[in-house]
Amino acid sequence: LVIYLEFGFCTAHTLPKLTDGQSFHVALAREECVYFLGGHILSSDCRPTRLIRLRVELLLGSPVLTCTVLHEGLSITSAIVAPIGYHEYIVFGGYQSETQKRMECTYIGLDDVGVHMEPHEPPQWTSEVTHSRTWFGGSLGKGSALIAIPSEGNPAPPDAYHFYQVSFQKEQDGEAPTQGCSQESTDFEDSAPLEDSEELYFGREPHELEYSSDGEGDTYNEEDEEDESQTGYWIKCCLTCQVDPNTWDP
Repeated sequence: LVIYLEFGFCTAHTLPKLTDGQSFHVALAREECVYFLGGHILSSDCRPTRLIRLRVELLLGSPVLTCTVLHEGLSITSAIVAPIGYHEYIVFGGYQSETQKRMECTYIGLDDVGVHMEPHEPPQWTSEVTHSRTWFGGSLGKGSALIAIPSEGNPAPPDAYHFYQVSFQKEQDGEAPTQGCSQESTDFEDSAPLEDSEELYFGREPHELEYSSDGEGDTYNEEDEEDESQTGYWIKCCLTCQVDPNTWDP
């Protein structure tokens, strides 16, 4: 299904190489190409080692879709993709069979030539992660991901899941790549108290914070303490705010 957001319509296409029931695969896109890695085949109930490239050319009239089965691939389902750079990813997690988790990690890079894959050293999994039968999770962006491990035992433990954050860092010049798997408490009592100098931002877009608090414009001005209304301390909460900063007393 190709959706044209600009014109408000869509077109349906049949891909013979994907009619056997492809599901639970990894999909990565670069420009006009989409790559399908691994997956479960419904018709044969298997996880083949394959990689499929779908190329979409938006020509005048109607798009042209080309589906090609490439030689290299991975036998994997329900994997987690953690982006570490521009069209660079670490694929980990998931399953390589019905009863076996996939504990390895794979680096995948997309460029003009195609797909580049190579093994990547996995983090030091904890015993709960290693011996669990089920795991799942998702990407947190910038080389990080969150995985969840269902708690097992009889009777059932009070905590239904154990959560872990997995972090990958892109290899720098002359440095070895690093990765880690950690579990941190989410209890409120374990949170560090806020200091008086800490600033909190609510309702701010990420790009609004990129150039704030960088040291520019933070020089002390004695006149600021005499008249804070001139320094931007008083702000309106919305465009229709009727509060008069000259008369309102917090």
